[in-house]
Amino acid sequence: MKSLTSLFSASGFMPHGHCYLWNGPLVWTMVSSDFLIGLAYASISICLYLLVRRIKLPFSGMFLAFGLFIAACGLTHFMEIYTLWIPAYWVSAFVKIVTAVASVMTAIWLFPLMKRIMRLACEVKVSDERRVMLEDLTSKLRAKTVSLEAVNQELEAFCHSVSHDLRAPLRSMMGFSNSVLDDFGDKLEPQARADINRVINAAKKMGDLVDGLLNLSKLTRGDILNVPVNLSQLVSGIATDLQATAPQRQVSFVIEDDLIVRGDPHLLQAALVNLLTNAWKFTGKTENARIEFGKKDEDKAFVYFVKDNGVGFDMQFSNKLFGTFQRLHPEREFPGTGIGLATVQRIIKRHGGEVWAHARVSEGATFYFTI
Repeated sequence: MKSLTSLFSASGFMPHGHCYLWNGPLVWTMVSSDFLIGLAYASISICLYLLVRRIKLPFSGMFLAFGLFIAACGLTHFMEIYTLWIPAYWVSAFVKIVTAVASVMTAIWLFPLMKRIMRLACEVKVSDERRVMLEDLTSKLRAKTVSLEAVNQELEAFCHSVSHDLRAPLRSMMGFSNSVLDDFGDKLEPQARADINRVINAAKKMGDLVDGLLNLSKLTRGDILNVPVNLSQLVSGIATDLQATAPQRQVSFVIEDDLIVRGDPHLLQAALVNLLTNAWKFTGKTENARIEFGKKDEDKAFVYFVKDNGVGFDMQFSNKLFGTFQRLHPEREFPGTGIGLATVQRIIKRHGGEVWAHARVSEGATFYFTI
């Protein structure tokens, strides 16, 4: 106890102010500078402590050790002020020992962490480069979006032109041709009547192509819904409608129950209509025709399919399957516009999915899609 008391004893020593000959301006300059330095050190150490407590910083132990070192450095400056008047040099020495221990501990802690700190600095640099790259990509994407909006506006103008400017001459062709048949049909040669009927049929086909193009272009515009859709119910309704168009046909529909996805019901209805209509059409010459709708699991994802036992197709031409106006069968055998499967692909891709097919000639075809 006596030795501890002697540490705080000032006997036998002179105050530090004697070294400055008690020069007032010099003493108060030293007091002011040491006070401000000590206050700054204390503030820094408090900030480091609060950061470690409130934010999950990496290397928090090193930050605490560094904070202790800073606080001890600040305390040495306060002791410089204290010993100007009271020569408690043993206390000052003890504070400097604490400061030395804190500084050595911080240095020992810091050196092994240098590699981790350098690696973290590199990661921060890479992250900053990625941020710059992301900002650049965002800027390009924004410009691309503006460009696509302009293209969509031009597409809408084109669709308006198609729906009005092309329909008018088609209506005239069909109207005048029908008038010629009505007024002069009995006076025309058989070949002339056949030629006029050919003109009328070509105009009707052109009208169907225009309608198909318009419907295909509409699929790229507007927002799509994201609601639960029961595909099984849609397929059942489409199958009923198809059977009503040709009740004499014996076609077996096999539909898996309660296949539900999220998407736009109107667009998915259109896609299924095209797939099932194709299956109905290409089983037209098949005895015991069978059309199946179901799903299977592949790589933890559901794959939906429409399968038939119709004429099928040669897989070497499958790259043309989803192209606009592409046909794999003669039109005289299986009429159509060649737009249906392109429409299906557009709808499925708008839902973030994929569509593909597998078939064999005379053994049927299966169309797969994901959503």
